[in-house]
Amino acid sequence: MSRGRRLAVATLAALLLCVCLTSAAHADAGEKIIERCTHGQSLSGFSQQDYRRALQELPTEVEEYSDCGNLIRRAQLTAAGHGSSSGGRETTLPTPTPLQPKEQRALKALPKTGARARRIGGTLVRPGVVHSSVASAFSSLPAPLLAVLAFLLACALALIGRSIGRSVRARRSD
Repeated sequence: MSRGRRLAVATLAALLLCVCLTSAAHADAGEKIIERCTHGQSLSGFSQQDYRRALQELPTEVEEYSDCGNLIRRAQLTAAGHGSSSGGRETTLPTPTPLQPKEQRALKALPKTGARARRIGGTLVRPGVVHSSVASAFSSLPAPLLAVLAFLLACALALIGRSIGRSVRARRSD
């Protein structure tokens, strides 16, 4: 192979590598935004598509136990030119974030007062009712810990029995 051909192949390989790396970085942008949000870092500098992807990929736990969903929406609004940025975390939201149609339907489907029993997977589930067969405090404890607890309970009962026996004998002797 001639030197010119080797150079062309090497250049082509370098270009393909760059394309692959940029597409991988772009595909990972949603995950990067979520990671930054959970670590309290700036969310600025991403495209609208990246913010949409992050909102789609946002895990339920993160959305439920943090404010990341709102922070990503705020950063998205800021990137669109609808707000001011303060390190990626805005103190106020200039306009309320509208609910998606799917979120509006889910909100309307919720019962207005109280919660009724529902059938899930063939089992009737009543909110607020915990059955002892389902949630026993001892069922999740390891066996060695249960043995130690049983031993401590037996020792406590023996000490209580001994002190009661002494007090009864003391009263009899009086």
